[in-house]
Amino acid sequence: MAGGSAIRGSRVGAGPMGEAERGESIARFRVSYWCANGHETKPSFAEDGTVEVPVEWDCPRCGFPAGQDKNKPPMPMKNEPYKTHLAYVKERRTEAEANKILEIALKKHRGED
Repeated sequence: MAGGSAIRGSRVGAGPMGEAERGESIARFRVSYWCANGHETKPSFAEDGTVEVPVEWDCPRCGFPAGQDKNKPPMPMKNEPYKTHLAYVKERRTEAEANKILEIALKKHRGED
């Protein structure tokens, strides 16, 4: 059956929806932020005197940090690639130490101990 209401998603007697029901909106101001890729972002903040404008803002286009100085935007943090267990071992041991440990392990394995 194809029936329905001319005003979908509302109930009878709901009244008008708009600014009057939600209250008056507070005054707002915008601050420009630029990322290293040159993207500009302008978030808005309430002008009620309690808002502290952040120094950095994440760029919604590329995810890089954005700052208020267009000529010197903050640089993105450098992510180090994943290291294997072997890479960490090589940082702690020299080649000579590794060869010595390998020789001891091979002697034990061969039963020469």
